[in-house]
Amino acid sequence: MTPQDRKPFLYVVVCAAGIATGVSKLITAAQERDWEVGVIATPVAMGGFFDTAAVEAQTGRPIRSAWRSPADPRPFPPPDAVVVAPATFNTVNKWAAGLADTLAVGTLCEAAGLGVPIAVLPCVADALAAHPAYQDSLIRLRGMGVRFGEPYDGMPGEDGGRPEFPWESALDLLGRR
Repeated sequence: MTPQDRKPFLYVVVCAAGIATGVSKLITAAQERDWEVGVIATPVAMGGFFDTAAVEAQTGRPIRSAWRSPADPRPFPPPDAVVVAPATFNTVNKWAAGLADTLAVGTLCEAAGLGVPIAVLPCVADALAAHPAYQDSLIRLRGMGVRFGEPYDGMPGEDGGRPEFPWESALDLLGRR
């Protein structure tokens, strides 16, 4: 298979937010749109925020959360696009500051530097979203060409239920149908 024959490859970066349990919805939507998917999770997200075994079965690939050694083969091809969902306060701020202390944030820093399209679905409480550092981070990342979906705070609506997290909207932000 030549590089032109392969499906485009999407990195899905998963952060530690309760809504991460639904990441399989994003993976399914991406696969239905003819993406191959590889998941990179923050170390904290790997601690029970989503079903890692189910995601590995769904993608057919291991979840990455730690750096590989130079002798290890690359488990994923280079990304054609990246989605960060859910994107937390911590990850957004570290990424904007260039603090690549985890594989997830390092991957985001590198992808932005390479001009890879990146879509972000923030999941940040209103009190944290009001913090000046977060607002500055959004400005910086948007200035780098990062595309943001509507913020999601996870708060219950008037009926007591939580609104659905807009997983598929990340793919719409990338412009790939």
